[in-house]
Amino acid sequence: MPSSLIDAFIRLIFRDPLMKPISIFDAFTVAGRALALGLTLATVAVWTPAVVAQTASIHHSPALREVPPQKARVSPERLARIDAVCEQAIREGRIPGAVALVARNGKVVYHKAFGMADNEAGRALQRDDIFRIASQTKAITSTAVMMLWEEGRFRLDDPVSNWIPEFKKPQVLKTYNEADGTWTGEPAKREITIRDLLTHTSGLGYGVIDGDDRFKKLYAKAGVVDLFTTEPVTIRESVLRLAKLPLHHHPGEKFTYSEGLDVLGYFIEVVSGMPFDTFLQKRLFGPLGMKDTGFYLPAEKAARLVAVQKPEGGKWVRYPVTFYDPNYPIMGAKSFFSGGAGLCSTALDYATFLQMYLNGGELGGKRILSRTTIEMMMREQVAKNLFGGGDKHYGLAFGVVTEQGQARGGEGSAGTFDWGGYFNTQYFADPKEQILGVFMKQTQGGDDNTGWKFRQLVGQTIDD
Repeated sequence: MPSSLIDAFIRLIFRDPLMKPISIFDAFTVAGRALALGLTLATVAVWTPAVVAQTASIHHSPALREVPPQKARVSPERLARIDAVCEQAIREGRIPGAVALVARNGKVVYHKAFGMADNEAGRALQRDDIFRIASQTKAITSTAVMMLWEEGRFRLDDPVSNWIPEFKKPQVLKTYNEADGTWTGEPAKREITIRDLLTHTSGLGYGVIDGDDRFKKLYAKAGVVDLFTTEPVTIRESVLRLAKLPLHHHPGEKFTYSEGLDVLGYFIEVVSGMPFDTFLQKRLFGPLGMKDTGFYLPAEKAARLVAVQKPEGGKWVRYPVTFYDPNYPIMGAKSFFSGGAGLCSTALDYATFLQMYLNGGELGGKRILSRTTIEMMMREQVAKNLFGGGDKHYGLAFGVVTEQGQARGGEGSAGTFDWGGYFNTQYFADPKEQILGVFMKQTQGGDDNTGWKFRQLVGQTIDD
């Protein structure tokens, strides 16, 4: 059977006429669609993607738990410096509040909440409050992609059009007419690959936060959803609109922060045969015990969502509705599963995810990724002249500190991996020192200097 027909067949089987996910166990639907294509159920069985559980590991690293800092060779007196920085920043009006977590050698040595979750409501921040993690979603989506890669579903340099044909024959923007929004393009030198999407070298843009006004207008006109929404739209709908638009540049030629991970969220649906949120819950969050991580919050957790705040008139106020509604995790259609920016989480849940990486891909006896896969993911994937200026390189899920970056100080050891989120959240994990830090805030605007201070202070707590 030609591969193009196989791809089309798989897409048809696992989608209804509107391309919404259906159960792979709906035998009547599958049989009917197979017969419509003149195919046998034996063919369906051969080409149906298997739902694979995470494998057991010979290792059994325990879940993160709190211990006295000294047991992880961390100084409690030096940890207290983090208290001082957070409390001073709140007094000075730099941040309304923060949750900070530090773990070393698989043990939580510091986990505190400071300040307010919602100043207008008078609600103090709690350690288990839930934050919009925005671009911290990207590492989770990348992990899900690599889980499927480990199953032999695709190669990293395969064109994404093998699974999403709408991306075939991409065009690079040549001219743009400001008067009517029309454009012309030239054929891209090659197709967009899975690796391009993981490394932000595809040429795709980022709409409302794009650095090029032409792409902001193109994406808005096409109805592409860039980050968050309360509207009844799916990632499939947005991605297929995106596929019709021109690229910033030829694939592989530049690093352009993009919606590539949103495309990969839909790619995961196509490859796995599961809705993206279901895949993450069954294959990653559930096995890791990340019970407070997801795209949308159930009613019983809504009160734990931290307000997005901005400084105004010497106080912190709730951020208004702009191109998005800050209440998107608890209101609206709850149907857009953004692989680039959509998840919410807690400091402990995200630390759990990072600890799995520090453990070489395992936690609680469950193997999420192979150690060899993680080593490959952390290797330089984007040319030095395109990303990082030498202090960092970009892998397949994270920015990674180089020897030069370590020498500058305050970033951790070479190999430390990191990223952050649109709402002022930060994280890092240092494999050499087996230490990680998660720093959660929810702000837009302001004069915040706590991100770099937290990271620098975590490094100086090591006492061995």
